[in-house]
Amino acid sequence: MSPRFELSITTHFSAAHQLRDYPGDCARLHGHNWHVTLYIECTELDALGLGIDYKIMKTELKQALEPWDHYNLNDVAPFDQINPSSENVARELYNEMSRRLDNERLHVSRIDISETCTAKVTYWP
Repeated sequence: MSPRFELSITTHFSAAHQLRDYPGDCARLHGHNWHVTLYIECTELDALGLGIDYKIMKTELKQALEPWDHYNLNDVAPFDQINPSSENVARELYNEMSRRLDNERLHVSRIDISETCTAKVTYWP
């Protein structure tokens, strides 16, 4: 088996949301400081000995989160059509980061999303 490297960065964004048809408090508009960890897997390093520069990961993740940061997620596509649950946020972010970063050497392996310090979802296909 080939050696594997998994690189990760963690950041956060702030956004409000409400879960449509939820039978409890989360049906009301509320906000979170969402914590995000992006994981990239590779089996080969580049000429510098890097899987991917952390700076690239940080820049791409920041740009991907920009449309959500300090917004009500319910007003932003695709969450104007689907519930902005942690699970859906993780899947949408995974898809966006894969589109931005996957290539012949690298692929996004998973995404962690935490709404609070005690509740986290991990998404991978």
